[in-house]
Amino acid sequence: MEAVVAVLESEGVDTVFGIPGAAILPLYAALQHSSIRHVTVRHEEGGTHAADGWARVTGNVGVCIGTSGPAGTNMITGLYTALADSIPMICVTGQAVSSKLHQEAFQAVDIVEIARPVTKWAVQLKEPAQAPWVFREAFRIARSGRPGPVLIDLPIDVQRGTCLYDRDLDAPLPVEEPRPLPKAIRRAVDLVEEARRPLILAGGGVIIADAAEELRALAEHLQVPVQVTLMGKGAFPEDHPLFAGMAGIQTQTRWGNAAFLESDLVLAVGARFGDRHTGDLEVYRRGRKFVHVDIEPTQIGKVFEPDLGIVGHARPVLAELLEEARGRTSSKDRDKWVRKVADLRRTMLRRDDFDDVPIKPPRVFKEINEFFDRDTTFVTAIGLYQIWSGQFQTTYLPRRYLVCGQAGPLGWEVPAAMGVKCAHPERQVVAVVGDYSFQFLMEEVAVAAQYRIPFVIVMINNEYLGLIRQAEIPYGMNYAVDLHYGEGGIDHVKAMEAFGCPARRVELPGDIRDALAWASAEAARERLPVLVEVMVEREANAAMGPSLEAIKEFEPLPELITADWSD
Repeated sequence: MEAVVAVLESEGVDTVFGIPGAAILPLYAALQHSSIRHVTVRHEEGGTHAADGWARVTGNVGVCIGTSGPAGTNMITGLYTALADSIPMICVTGQAVSSKLHQEAFQAVDIVEIARPVTKWAVQLKEPAQAPWVFREAFRIARSGRPGPVLIDLPIDVQRGTCLYDRDLDAPLPVEEPRPLPKAIRRAVDLVEEARRPLILAGGGVIIADAAEELRALAEHLQVPVQVTLMGKGAFPEDHPLFAGMAGIQTQTRWGNAAFLESDLVLAVGARFGDRHTGDLEVYRRGRKFVHVDIEPTQIGKVFEPDLGIVGHARPVLAELLEEARGRTSSKDRDKWVRKVADLRRTMLRRDDFDDVPIKPPRVFKEINEFFDRDTTFVTAIGLYQIWSGQFQTTYLPRRYLVCGQAGPLGWEVPAAMGVKCAHPERQVVAVVGDYSFQFLMEEVAVAAQYRIPFVIVMINNEYLGLIRQAEIPYGMNYAVDLHYGEGGIDHVKAMEAFGCPARRVELPGDIRDALAWASAEAARERLPVLVEVMVEREANAAMGPSLEAIKEFEPLPELITADWSD
């Protein structure tokens, strides 16, 4: 286990999250003599989400540790979340003695087989001599290609063994960054030049590849507007003249949908074409060509067949596209197309300046956007508040907007924010949560309080299962289940105070800004998580059904009606 810890240190791991137990104590004995900080969480799922948050902001491999049996099964949700969002993570579990695994020993479960569908690699250590090399390979696999999680199971008898290992003679295994074929790059630039109204679609792969600078340089040279997916928020600054919003059926901007439907070519980089982004594929694909760039070959053609597929790491692909484009003498004038996208943005914005009581959720995000600076890191999960966040929240820098996109586990935000703050103590970190999601893993607030990990929690509280209630009507679920939530619910302010943390409830829109300022100051001064609970109207509809009360009436400008945008 000393060799394992040496590998962790050399791979750049400075913080791990976990809960000790009898079957993992040899590893913990080695950890206590290392430079690695251990944060003891209250639930193994919370540990995985904290390691996930740490990994998302560092770009390195997050690590979570637990004992045998239910510790591993509690990690499955976190492993699935990391796999779905391409997050490099290693979960380490203790295990019963090898000779007892077939005898239903206490807390002995085949966690490798349980974890296999939600990991890139799940393995049980069989021999002590394999320990450093299995961990080296785990880091390589977690980082390679489309990143993702690995589970390593450690029987306690193997942990107690010895091996020959010299840390001075070892180092991380190389990770390949596949480059694209030159002829594919040339063809992609051909397609962009032939298009009249092209868009670049930046997915989460651009952020994972640290390719935001290359993306911006390419867009500016070609004068092609850029859209982002939910996982790609931050890949391109949202106040840039070429920003073209977000397309989708929930987390979207109305003007982004309009711009997408006007486009005739989409250059998608590191995007997986998730169903909440595409909606109906016939509508999504009609009238436009697609170039799909991805590091994972099997992603191309998985949802639909593109006109051109390019396999490669996003950073060299974008750099080589730019080099190819700069080498050509002629460049199409995109001024009219760029101006149209700008006009759509100006005329199809949704309102966020409501003074209504109860508070309308868009007003909360207006205050969030105006109060917190560009370098603030936001963490959010799943539900109406995530949809409002995607629609209204502005993001400018990569790795500053973290969201559990595909899996969407409730409770993700607080432990993930904790992981972010552990990785970057100097950053302002804000978790945007729903009242229901907060209660899933609220025990992790106690961890942040214990270790003095400060961040701000902004709760959007509509006092009931808003998204599920809204889903009842379109899915014919009226009265199908008895949803008793919110009536006689908990007092979140008192719950935070019970953890020793400050909290404040807001019921008037004019009080939101002062509450955010108070929370930021308290978090910094007390070094604790601080809650601002904003009570919003129960009936606010984010994206489902005909009632979109936060939309301005769209009145096309005369030039949009008469102008010829085809060229």
